[in-house]
Amino acid sequence: MSQRPADPSLAGPLPWVIAWRFLRGRHSRLLDGTARAALLSTALGVMAMVIAMALMTGYRRDLQSKLVRGNAAVIAYPVGGETGTLSPERRRKLLAIPGVRRLGRVAYGQGSVSSAKVPQGLEVVLRGIDPGGGQLTATAEQLRPAADGIPSAVLGKDLADRLQARPGEVLRLVALGFEEGRPRFRYQSVHISGTFATGFAEFDRSWVLLDRPLVERLMGGQTAVDLLELTVADPDEAPRIADAVSGILQPDFVVTDWQQLNRELFTALKLQQIALFVVLGLIVLVSTFNVASTLVVLVRERMRDICLLGALGLRPARLRMVFLTYGGFLGALGTLLGVLFGSGVCWVLTTFELIRFDPEVAAIYFVNSVPFRVVPRDVLAIVGFALLVTLIACFAPAWKAARVDPSSALRYE
Repeated sequence: MSQRPADPSLAGPLPWVIAWRFLRGRHSRLLDGTARAALLSTALGVMAMVIAMALMTGYRRDLQSKLVRGNAAVIAYPVGGETGTLSPERRRKLLAIPGVRRLGRVAYGQGSVSSAKVPQGLEVVLRGIDPGGGQLTATAEQLRPAADGIPSAVLGKDLADRLQARPGEVLRLVALGFEEGRPRFRYQSVHISGTFATGFAEFDRSWVLLDRPLVERLMGGQTAVDLLELTVADPDEAPRIADAVSGILQPDFVVTDWQQLNRELFTALKLQQIALFVVLGLIVLVSTFNVASTLVVLVRERMRDICLLGALGLRPARLRMVFLTYGGFLGALGTLLGVLFGSGVCWVLTTFELIRFDPEVAAIYFVNSVPFRVVPRDVLAIVGFALLVTLIACFAPAWKAARVDPSSALRYE
């Protein structure tokens, strides 16, 4: 005698099976409407949280990478009249520190640069570098003087656009240096050999890369502007590397890292992200009331089934689990849809750079375009929060269903 195959939908724990049957069953328009509203509201709330967290994380990480690229992860300032020159033994010890990739000597200065189309000039920061050394650098070919002997310079792309100048043109540079303790202007023609773009508005709008000896000469030989920049493999390891560098260079240098230099900025961004998570979490919290409403309708419409299950011996704890599973499924599906749609929106916004700033606004926010970065840590926090508040909201209707007297099933016969 052949046996009838088991229904696959009956596999698994009994509360899950019953909850799945309730989900698959023919519902009323009211129940279907509340379920769709619960899904939509949860998905929208989670999507908003995903986009907001991706914005804050992307902005913070993008700002971090550009700060490290422009100023290096670890910086050593000479003190006590010392120059940025290192002995071969100290240089060897610094390069032997785990995580250190390159060591560069850099000189900074202030001045202005003018072009044929912008004769009034623009204020600039002069960055004197050794070819290939440090973080933001240029090649030896770019820093090699032109055929007529005019020194070469590499300009930020936005600065070149403001000057309406192109590679190959000659600019007029005025540098403010010192001589015998008094300020003095020095003039120099420079040849544009190329441009660079970091995406960091402050660098791209005002920085000029020059050969380091040229900047030192324009500054009047004031070696106090010299410093050392260390390029590291992992910027998060900068504090550890800074401590090791400090042990080698003290007392001739003061050593700091990018986290110390920008501690207030990144602390404020972190607090802002937490506050944004809490505020947008209220949207998800409100959406859980729709899930709870769906359970209330389900309890009302499935009262006869609830009572019959109780009369057949289904314990209240397991009956309560049925409705928690039902509400958890709605919340999980809405959360999944919100994560998927939110991640898709972030990808589109980032890939096509749909949110960009004008140069004036970019100078305020430090970036030219807004990046959205979805990271697993943020997604796990959002998913965990959404599921937790959903289950908490479902507990009251589930508790009410579990307390129904089975004898009341006779009323529905």
